[in-house]
Amino acid sequence: MVQAAPDIKVGSRAIIQTRIFGLFPVRWVAEHTAYDPPHMFEDVQVEGPFRRWRHRHIIKPHPAGAVLRDEIEYESPLGFIGQLAASFMIVPRLEKVFEYRHRVTREWCEAIPSEEDPWVGPTQ
Repeated sequence: MVQAAPDIKVGSRAIIQTRIFGLFPVRWVAEHTAYDPPHMFEDVQVEGPFRRWRHRHIIKPHPAGAVLRDEIEYESPLGFIGQLAASFMIVPRLEKVFEYRHRVTREWCEAIPSEEDPWVGPTQ
C-alpha cells in the first residue's frame, strides 16, 4: 500500500503498488464511488492493471452478526490473452486476496465492542 484511503466515503482514493506476474510493477488507484453505511460501499479503478474494475462491498445482517460479500466486475488487461489467463492467473489471486481480507475484517469486527464500531456508532 502506497497510500491508504482516509475513509470509505465517495471520492476517497487508495494507491496500491502491485506487480503483474510478480515481475512488472504497476500502480493501482482505486476511488470510492458509492457509500451507503452500513450496507455497502464501492470502489472503481481509476488507474491500474485492469481495463475495467468495479468492486462492491455488501454487508448483510445475519443471525450470528453480518455477512460480507464482494461483487467484482472486471475486464482483464491484454484483450484475448488476458481473458485466457484470467481463469488460472487472475481468479486464483483474487480469491486469495479476498479470503485474506475477509479473515482480517472478521477479526477486526470481532475485536471491537459494537458501541465503538464506526459503522454502528454509540449506543444510547
